[in-house]
Amino acid sequence: MTDSVPRCHLIRRSLLALAAAAVVGYLLLVLLLQPSNDRDWSVDQQRLSTAEFSADSVRVRNVRNAFYRSTTDFDVHWEDRSYDLRQLESVWYVVEPFANWRGPAHTFLSFGFDNGEYVAISVEIRKEQGESFSPLYGLLRQYELTYIVGDERDLIGLRANHRHDEVHLYPMRVTRSAARALFVSMLERANALAAQPEFYNTLTSTCTSNIVDHVNLITAEPIPFSYKIVLPAYSDDLAYDLGLIDTDLPREQFRAAFRINDLAMEHADSADFSAAIRSRGFANEAANPGAAASSSAMSSTDARTRHESKPSANSTSLRGP
Repeated sequence: MTDSVPRCHLIRRSLLALAAAAVVGYLLLVLLLQPSNDRDWSVDQQRLSTAEFSADSVRVRNVRNAFYRSTTDFDVHWEDRSYDLRQLESVWYVVEPFANWRGPAHTFLSFGFDNGEYVAISVEIRKEQGESFSPLYGLLRQYELTYIVGDERDLIGLRANHRHDEVHLYPMRVTRSAARALFVSMLERANALAAQPEFYNTLTSTCTSNIVDHVNLITAEPIPFSYKIVLPAYSDDLAYDLGLIDTDLPREQFRAAFRINDLAMEHADSADFSAAIRSRGFANEAANPGAAASSSAMSSTDARTRHESKPSANSTSLRGP
């Protein structure tokens, strides 16, 4: 009994010493490791996307449009594209679970315009040559943060057709003014990172947490903190529960209905890739799941009309200023 008391004190002191060492070690990392835009970057992340605004238009430089033969064999093309902000009509939320358990996932947004154009913005780690993602390294200031502006055939096709991960594409309830504000906010953040780099952080600055930050800047009803943001494979459940996904499907059906892998593969080489991956009649599929593979009755125009409609009384939507 007498020996156990000193032993407990010794264990407590040891744990406190370890905790103090960990804090000191992290503070040293903060002091010694500084983010940089000047490193030997992976070829698909060598350039940073930036935006030049002029009234109701924006010119985006370094829009990535890569052609993939596999995840390791690809040609990267960088393009400058212009967008009319007055034509921005829709926002789509993409969720890509990538682990053998539900939790880890990559998420990003895509923006649709009246003329049928779409452009995606993906918040990612900026990899150096030979690097791959590690959640632990993401806590230790080992990766810079980057906003990749890219063609949907690149950002969605890579994940669905070459990584063979599940990809879910959700239409969001959003007003046109909120869609514009969200798009501009993300492009301004891309500009800021090009001028002043920042580190990615596995807990506080991820793909999903940055999306939430942008949404909370433009809405009067902020998205509350949830473990579903830290484990973003659950983030679509959170969006559904908040009424942000534009669907009347029941909770147990909506995820399967918005899985687009079959459409992405079938239309991989289509000039209308973006319209094709939105071509399924989701409501019909929910009523008849067996028709999923053959259901393509909803045109891209019909799909755009769905999320121009007014949200139901028990749902919320993203509303801009």
